[in-house]
Amino acid sequence: MKLSIVVPCYNEEKNVSLFYEEFTKVFKKFKDEYEFIFVNDGSKDNTFLELKKLCDTKNSNIKAINFSRNFGKEAAMYAGLCEASGDYVSIVDADLQQRPEVLLEMYNTLIKDDSYDCVAAYQEVRSEGFVLKFFKDAFYKLINKISDVEFVRGASDFRVFKKVVRDSIVSMGEVNRFTKGIFSFVGFKTYYMPYKACERANGVSTWNFFGLFKYAISGIVAFSTLPLKISTFLGGLTLMGSFIYLIIALILGVNTSLMMLFFIITFFSGVQLLTIGVFSHYMSVMYSEIKKRPIYIAKEIISASKKK
Repeated sequence: MKLSIVVPCYNEEKNVSLFYEEFTKVFKKFKDEYEFIFVNDGSKDNTFLELKKLCDTKNSNIKAINFSRNFGKEAAMYAGLCEASGDYVSIVDADLQQRPEVLLEMYNTLIKDDSYDCVAAYQEVRSEGFVLKFFKDAFYKLINKISDVEFVRGASDFRVFKKVVRDSIVSMGEVNRFTKGIFSFVGFKTYYMPYKACERANGVSTWNFFGLFKYAISGIVAFSTLPLKISTFLGGLTLMGSFIYLIIALILGVNTSLMMLFFIITFFSGVQLLTIGVFSHYMSVMYSEIKKRPIYIAKEIISASKKK
C-alpha cells in the first residue's frame, strides 16, 4: 500500500461521498495502491450510515471506524493513524476545504525529495477576522517563546508523511493530545508548502472561539512548564511586596484604611486563585494520563471487504 488517507469526520453526512468521489478522480492513477480511513467521531447525523453505503458500493480501499461517542478530532486522527498501513500517510479534513489536488502535489513533493520525511500545508492568507487573527498570532508568539519545540505559524494537520513519522506519532500514547505539537516534538525534516483553503462543500465548522482557546491552552500545558514557574514567581513577588508595604506603613505610621485593606485582600486572593488554577490544570492533565483510559473506543470498524 502506497498511501493511507486518514479522514476525521464529525457531522459530515453530506460531504463523505463527495469527498470520496473528488479524491478518487485525482488519485485514479494510484489504482488500488491507496486507502481511505474514515473515522466517525461520534457524529450526531448520519455520517456513519453514509460511510456504510460507501463500503457497500465502492471498492475495497475504504475502511470506516465508528466511535462509541465523540472523543474529539485529536482522538480521531490518532485512531486513523493506528489503522493506516501505507508507506505514506496523510491527514485530510472531510469538508473538502483541503483539496485532493493539493494533497497529490504534497505527495509528489515528498517522493521526489527523499531528504524530507513530511510535507505540511499552511495557509499564507486566511479569511478570518481581526480578533481571531490577533489571538492566533499571540498564541504562536507565546508558545514559541516558552516551548522547547518550534510551532510554525499556520501549519495545519493537513500533511503527508512517511511511515516512520506515523510510527513515532502512534508511539506517543498520551491521552491529552495536541497533534501540532506532537509533529514538532517527533522532529523529522519537514517541508512547509503554502496552499489556499477552499470553502466548505457543505455544513458549517464546529470550531468556535472558545473551542480554539481551550485547544490553545491544551497546547501550552502539553509543551511547556513555564506557567508553573510563573506561578512561583508571582507568589514570591507578592510576598516581597507585602513585606515592603508593611515596612513602609510602620515607618510612616500610616493607618490602613478600609479601601487599602480591601485592595490587598483582593489582590492576594486573586494571585492565590491564579496559582491554584494553574497547578490544578496541570494536575488534571496528569490525572487523566495516570488513569490510562483509552484515547478512543471503537464501536465498529468496517471495510468494503469485511466487517468487524
